[in-house]
Amino acid sequence: MKNKSSRIGLDPGTSRIVVARRVEGEYQCQSHLNAFVAVPLTQMAARTLKKEGVLHMEQGAELLVYGNESERFADLFHLEARRPMRGGVLNPGEPEGIPLIRRILEALGAGGDEPRRVCFSVPASPLGEESTVTFHEAALKELLAELGHEARAINEGLAVIYSELEDSNYTGIGISFGGGLCNVCLAYLSAPLLSFSISKAGDFIDSSAAAVTNELATRVRIVKESSFGFNGHFAEKIQQALGIYYMDMIQAVVDGLHNAFSNALNVPKLGRAIPIVLSGGSALASGFRERFEKALADRPLPIPISEVRLAAEPLSATAKGALVAALAEM
Repeated sequence: MKNKSSRIGLDPGTSRIVVARRVEGEYQCQSHLNAFVAVPLTQMAARTLKKEGVLHMEQGAELLVYGNESERFADLFHLEARRPMRGGVLNPGEPEGIPLIRRILEALGAGGDEPRRVCFSVPASPLGEESTVTFHEAALKELLAELGHEARAINEGLAVIYSELEDSNYTGIGISFGGGLCNVCLAYLSAPLLSFSISKAGDFIDSSAAAVTNELATRVRIVKESSFGFNGHFAEKIQQALGIYYMDMIQAVVDGLHNAFSNALNVPKLGRAIPIVLSGGSALASGFRERFEKALADRPLPIPISEVRLAAEPLSATAKGALVAALAEM
């Protein structure tokens, strides 16, 4: 297992599963939505989906459409997409969660065809909440072992630092604004000093905006990802609600950073200003970085910040950082 191509970085996110590889010196990432929708089973539908290359499986009297096409089918049938994961960890209400994650990994070329060394991201424990991260990590490690892989976990925020902060010798704050959780990590010379997560994240924005607009969360998510941006004035009710809950999420992360540094003993003496890098799907909204920077300026941290910047590829930064960690073990 000495070939670099045998290393994989894996981000098993609530919203998307992302796999990163290094091919001929370049980082390459592939992803699928970590979601599915159940539609009635007919042989005609099964044949058509197979012909179109749509990921699906038969289960009793239903077809489970999963991966990237699940969102489109949910919207067409006016259904909520179902998730193998919820709140950053495995969803206990979805017994098909692990089998579907396995199928998505196979679709991304990370199945059991070839043993690999896999570094996969896991969230930090949420501030002030009981954590189920231990079970989540163990279950994913067991799944990867069943596929023949040698697996180890890495904190999600630390993976963002590994991906984006080589120029500061992996010193700074990495924040992943994901679907289930916002993960935060502070590291010095690649060593994590503190980490935590916030439960207000992408799904919180979707469900909260859906509740006040009488829309399905799936429809809100489609609007969010296709057209939302911080452009000053929101003419539509969905856009207005998204703006309100986006700011609620940003403020929760800034408040979480202050809570983490609330004890003077927790304030590291780094001796220099450090960068903050933002990643994850929720950070893709236009104007997001500027809104985060303003919220931070209104409540500055007890450590100097040199800059706030977006990850080069926000959706794949965590998987890339996990791959960097896997390659470093060589």
